Amino acid sequence: MKFKTRLFIILWLAGVVGVLSFLLVDLQALLTQLPVPAGKETLRVTPALKILSLIQPTVLVSGAVLIGVALAAKVGLSSPVAEAMAGKGQIGPALKPQIIPGLIGGFIGGVGIILNWVLWKPFLPTDFVARSAQLNKLLPLPTRLFYGGFTEELLLRWGLMTLLVWVAWWLFQKRQDVPRTFCFVGGIIVSSIIFGLGHLPLVFALVPGASVALILYVVVGNAVFGLIAGCLYWKKGLESAMMAHMTAHVVMLTAIFFGV
Repeated sequence: MKFKTRLFIILWLAGVVGVLSFLLVDLQALLTQLPVPAGKETLRVTPALKILSLIQPTVLVSGAVLIGVALAAKVGLSSPVAEAMAGKGQIGPALKPQIIPGLIGGFIGGVGIILNWVLWKPFLPTDFVARSAQLNKLLPLPTRLFYGGFTEELLLRWGLMTLLVWVAWWLFQKRQDVPRTFCFVGGIIVSSIIFGLGHLPLVFALVPGASVALILYVVVGNAVFGLIAGCLYWKKGLESAMMAHMTAHVVMLTAIFFGV
């Protein structure tokens, strides 16, 4: 089996683990937190519906993994641990340089998200604050860690950011030499903004007619963490960004436990 095929399988399996972790979520309870228009009934969640809900994210993560496998090495981005596994090399040396930066980045990102929440909370709709608190209780730890750490990083960093860097390299450098810094910075910023925007559908589901303050809170808060994860992916490797994402969730859960 060729190296790229093994790399695709390794990363795809990691992404699918994150997708499958959503089976642990009580979707019926989750739906009860969403406002239901008058005369409408809350959808009844069946096992078949839960399985069907996994199709779209699985397709998306498959495409993202494929893009990264095809383009990452061309622009100097990497997933050192997965590549070591695919090349049947040593995992330890590939992982070690990523651990400390990932943990520090995740801690800073998690604290930043908490501070963002504390500062914006007085300006946010009370129904959003209440429903967010209930939502936090419904998301199991494995879902937070594996979907956030594996699936979202594969989608946003390995897939989207890699593609954006490659497009900038192709447009502005005609794929000559190595991509310049502005290609990576642009890819980090754009993918971070998209990461923030990607959280808006849930916000609109929780609070129809969301205010400008609420939209800014969600987009800016998530985009800031995206900048951290993007820099880690660029400078250290994909696994460092994954560790940061997981660490940020642990920090946020700790804050929730203490009533922040």
